[in-house]
Amino acid sequence: MSQPSLKGARWIVAGAGVLGASVAWKLAQAGADVVLCDPAAAGDNASGIAAGMLAPAMEAALDPETGLDFPALAAARDLWSSFAQEAGIALDRSGALLAGTHAERIAAQLAAIGAAHRILSGADAAVLSSGLTAAHPAVFTPEDWRLDAPAALACLTAAAQGAGVRVVLAALTGFEPGRAALSTGETLAADGLVAATGWGAATAWGASLAPELSVLVPIKGQILRSTAGPTDGPVVRGEGVYVAPGPQGAVIGATMQAGVSDRRIEPEAVQRLLTKASALFPSLADAPNTPSAAVRAASPDGLPLVGRSRKTGVLVAVGARRNGWLLAPMIAGEVVRLAAGQDAGLAAFDPGRFAAGTAVQARN
Repeated sequence: MSQPSLKGARWIVAGAGVLGASVAWKLAQAGADVVLCDPAAAGDNASGIAAGMLAPAMEAALDPETGLDFPALAAARDLWSSFAQEAGIALDRSGALLAGTHAERIAAQLAAIGAAHRILSGADAAVLSSGLTAAHPAVFTPEDWRLDAPAALACLTAAAQGAGVRVVLAALTGFEPGRAALSTGETLAADGLVAATGWGAATAWGASLAPELSVLVPIKGQILRSTAGPTDGPVVRGEGVYVAPGPQGAVIGATMQAGVSDRRIEPEAVQRLLTKASALFPSLADAPNTPSAAVRAASPDGLPLVGRSRKTGVLVAVGARRNGWLLAPMIAGEVVRLAAGQDAGLAAFDPGRFAAGTAVQARN
C-alpha cells in the first residue's frame, strides 16, 4: 500500500505521550503541518514513567484484560523493528523470564497461545539473569522485547520535530474544524485534531471535544527505579512484580489500581513492590530507589479507542491501557490512514463501539 499523502493538511495532536508523539511524527512524514501540544513537561506522563515493555507473550499469558491475543500483539511488536531504527531507539530483545512456583503453569499458557518458550531450572535462570536468586524454577520466552521509555520518548519527540512538528507546552482548550485554541491564548489553524491524551485531559474535555472519551476509566500505576539490580539480560517477572534491567539500575513495577486517578506515592504499595522484587534480586533490598506514579486510561473492554469521533474533524487515539508502547507504531499508521480519508483498518478499536445499542463485552 502506498504512503498516504497529507500535503497541506493542518493537524493538531493533543497529548505528547508515546501515542501522540508517534502520531505527530507520522502525520508530518505524510506531509501534514502538525502541532503537538501538551501542558506537562516532557516525559511527565504515563509513557515517560513506564518500563517500556513490548511484551506480547507475557501480556497475553498473564493479563486477560489486554483485549488482544498473542498473534495480534506479536504483529504490533514486529512493527517496532523498522519504527525504532528510523527513530533512533534502541530495542532490547533479551526476552522475559518468569520465576516462581507458577512457572510451569505459565509455560503451559505460553504453549497454548503459541509463544516460543523454554523451562529452566533455578540455577539456569540465575545464569541468564545476573543476581537472580537460584531458588525458583523459571520459564523463558524470547518473544518479549523492551526499550528505555524516557529515552525512547525523547527520541520520538526529536524525530517528530525533525519532520517539522512544532511542539507546544500548552493544553488544548477548544477545537472546531479550521480552528484550535490553546491554554496560552494562542489560536491555531487546524483542519483536524487527534486526541491522544491521557486520563486527565480526557476527563477535563468532557464531551465537548470527543464524546467517546467518556467511557475511559483511570488506572494508577506506581513504579520504582533502583540504583541496583541487573543491568542487562531479560526482564524477570515474579508473583505480582517485574524487574527490568537498565544501565543505571533496575526498573521495578508495577501496581495496577483501577479507578484511581491520583499520582500520590503510596509508601505501603512501594514497599510491597520492593519486597517482592528483593525476593528475586536480594541486592535491591537496601539500594536507593526513586518511586514514580502515573495514571493510564483504559476502555471497558481493554482495547484502545482508535478511529473517527462523532465530533467532526476529530480522530481518537487513546486508552491503550498498559500497552501504549507496544501498540504505538500500529496506532500511528492507522491514524495516518484515517487522516488521509482511508477506511479504518482496525475495526476492533472503533471508538464508537460503546455507543448505546452496540454490543460490547466488558472486561472486569
